Amino acid sequence: MEFEIHTAGAHRVAELRGQGILIRGTEDAVDLLGNANFQGAESVIVHSEQLHEDFFNLKSGIAGDILQKFSNYHMKLAIVGDYKELSSKSLRDFIYESNKRKQIIFSADLNEAIEQLTGT
Repeated sequence: MEFEIHTAGAHRVAELRGQGILIRGTEDAVDLLGNANFQGAESVIVHSEQLHEDFFNLKSGIAGDILQKFSNYHMKLAIVGDYKELSSKSLRDFIYESNKRKQIIFSADLNEAIEQLTGT
């Protein structure tokens, strides 16, 4: 996995780099956590297009499993993408509740995601 490291104050944020689907399930998420931690990052940014489409189907359970791993390891995660036109009310509600807790953040903009993750 390749990262771009963003530094804001004392915080290091690892942005996953690469094209296509890079996170297909829980094992990929655990690898992501380990690699980001090895890079000295306290938080991770992925782009929505790097996640398998089943992540956004809450019935699949993939989102819950992946987000639970990030919570268990006390690492924040931001998922950058366009969420304005979501048809699923349950997914909109899930994003809203996640953003309130600030452990998992859904953001439309990379800079906003970094600010949310680092509190800067």
